[in-house]
Amino acid sequence: MEAVMEKYARFEAVINENNPAADLTRIRAAFDFASAAHKNQRRKDGSPFVSHPLAAAEIVAEMGLDEEAIIAALLHDCIEDTGATHEEIAKRFGSSVAEIVEGVTKLTRVQYTSKEEEQMENLRKMLLAMAKDIRVIIIKMADRLHNMRTMEYQTPEKQAEKALETMEIYAPIAHRLGMQKIKWELEDRSIFYLDPIGYAEIKEGLRRVMSTNETFIDNIQNKINERLQENGIACDVYGRVKHIYSIYRKMYSQNKTLSEVLDLYAFRVIVGDIADCYNVLGNIHEMFRPIPGHFKDYIGTPKPNMYQSLHTTVIGSDGIPFEVQIRTWDMHHTAEYGIAAHWKYKEGISGRFADEEKFAWVRRLLESQQDSDAQDFFQDLKIDMFSDEVFVFTPRGDVINLPAGATPID
Repeated sequence: MEAVMEKYARFEAVINENNPAADLTRIRAAFDFASAAHKNQRRKDGSPFVSHPLAAAEIVAEMGLDEEAIIAALLHDCIEDTGATHEEIAKRFGSSVAEIVEGVTKLTRVQYTSKEEEQMENLRKMLLAMAKDIRVIIIKMADRLHNMRTMEYQTPEKQAEKALETMEIYAPIAHRLGMQKIKWELEDRSIFYLDPIGYAEIKEGLRRVMSTNETFIDNIQNKINERLQENGIACDVYGRVKHIYSIYRKMYSQNKTLSEVLDLYAFRVIVGDIADCYNVLGNIHEMFRPIPGHFKDYIGTPKPNMYQSLHTTVIGSDGIPFEVQIRTWDMHHTAEYGIAAHWKYKEGISGRFADEEKFAWVRRLLESQQDSDAQDFFQDLKIDMFSDEVFVFTPRGDVINLPAGATPID
C-alpha cells in the first residue's frame, strides 16, 4: 500500500496545481472509501485495484475538472465491482457524485460487438446519448486511458479487442469533444497492439534519426524565438515529431515509407492574444517559404469541437517542410482538453460556447445558463446531440438507432 500512498501524494499535488479550491479532506474520504471497497481486489499486475481509480482520478484532475468529478473518478468502479450502492455513495458524497458514478457504470455495460462502420457510429452515439452529465464521458475516457497504459498484463486477444474498441469508439469521441491530448495517446497505444510490426518500424525509424530530429527541432525553435523576441512578441515555442499514429496513417493511406513522409515535424507557438497570432503568422511566412494550399484559419472558423489555431506548412532553408500551429493560451487549453477545459472559464464560458454555431448542441443548453458558474454549468451540461433518436438492442446484441417516437415493432 506504500506505493499507492506515494501515488496518492502525487495525485494531491496535481489537484493543488489545477484546482486549489478543491476540498482535499472530502477527496481523501472518497479515496479511503474506494480503498475499503476494493480492498480484496488486485489488478492483473498484482497491484491493489484502487491504484486504477486513483490513476483515473489523477487524469481527471490534470484536466482541471471539479471536486465532484475527481471524487466520482475515485469511486467509478465501486458500483460495478464492489458491494457499494448508489444510495450509499449518495449519502456519503452527494447525489450528483452518485449519478456520475452510476453513469460511468452504465457506459461500462456497453460492449463492443461489431466491426462495421455503421455499428461503431451507433455505439458512439449511444455512448454520448447515455451520458446525462458530460463528466461521465470524461471519467470514462480517463478510465480507458489508464487501462490502455497498463495493457501489458492482458492476453493478446484482450489487447487486440480493447485496442480496436478504443480506436473505433473512444478516440473518435475524444476527438468530437476536442480532447486531442487524450485522443493522440489512445491512438498511439491502440496501434501498438493492432499493428505491432508497423508501430515498431516507425518507432525504430524515428529512433535512428533521433539526433537529426532533435537538432532540426532545436534549430527551428531558436530561429522562431529569436525572430519573435526581436519583434516584441512574447511567446512559447515547442517543437515535436508528430505522434506515431499520425505518421502511420499517412504512410498507409498514401502508400509511403517513413522517409517519404514529408511533414514529420510540428511546431506550436503560443501567444497572449489573437492579434499576436496573426503577427506570428506574418513573421513565419517571412522567415520560411509557405506551401500553397496548406494554410488553415481555425481561429476565424473554429472546428466543431471548439478547436482554434492557425495552421501553416512551410519549408525551411534546408528544404525540410514542417507545420506550425499558432494559438493563444486559452486556445491551447481547449486544444489539449476540449470541453473539459472550459469549466475553468466560469461565467465567460457561456458566451464562448454560444458563439460556436457549429457546436449548437452546447449552445442550446447554454441559452438558459448565461449566469451560471462553473459548477452549475457542468451540472446542467447534458448531452442532447442525439435526443431525436432512440437506441435499441437487437437480440444479437447490436445497437440500432431509430427516429424519436419509434416503437419496438419498428
